[in-house]
Amino acid sequence: MLVLLPPSETKAVGGDGPPLDLGRLAFPEPLDPVRAKLVDALVDLAADVPASLAVLGLSERQEQEVHRNAELRTSPTLPALDRYTGVLYDNLGLKTLTKAERSRAAHRLAVASALFGVVGGGDPIPAYRLSGGSVLPSVGPLGGLWRPVLGPVLAGVDLIDLRSAPYSSLAKIPHAITVRVVTEDAAGRRQAVSHFNKAHKGLLARAIVESRAEVKSVRSLVRIAAAAGLRLEPTADRALDLIV
Repeated sequence: MLVLLPPSETKAVGGDGPPLDLGRLAFPEPLDPVRAKLVDALVDLAADVPASLAVLGLSERQEQEVHRNAELRTSPTLPALDRYTGVLYDNLGLKTLTKAERSRAAHRLAVASALFGVVGGGDPIPAYRLSGGSVLPSVGPLGGLWRPVLGPVLAGVDLIDLRSAPYSSLAKIPHAITVRVVTEDAAGRRQAVSHFNKAHKGLLARAIVESRAEVKSVRSLVRIAAAAGLRLEPTADRALDLIV
């Protein structure tokens, strides 16, 4: 069972891996034509810094993000789980995992990406800036590019879908197990959590990679979460609430 995480807007800079090689990313044959098209579009757009800032929703103080896009083909890479930063990845706590847990993270976790569609946890990627809701002038809305190829690819994979809304729109995965982070009041009424959503998804992802047991079903996912002190309850055949 593969856990599909949302990416982060912020990325770790630098790296010690070789430049981007699309053929080394997950699902190369069906996804690489779209990946190559988007890399070309971002590199070309980066030649016009003001246009890049406007399209990517950045301020002038974030101009360095545009320069990173300009160097997509030549800049060093990091494994995807090291590249993405922010609350979810802080709570995953990659640096505090054992060697065995780190290996399981690379195999059990994947990350949704506006630029690459989906990458495995250990896939080597450069720093970049592109959001799921971005509209590149030369290609249009990203969903129009990704849905025809990414949906069929993910349809053949057993998934736990932890993506956020902008990335869920890039591919529908109706067969996936989904998790909603909620609070529960004294009367048992539940409300979706927004502020701490990513933090608790990070803790769930950590529980999955800490476990020696594979997630094979909703029931086994509930057991693995419970062993880590997390309360997961099924609300439908393939939907669960993570109650915090």
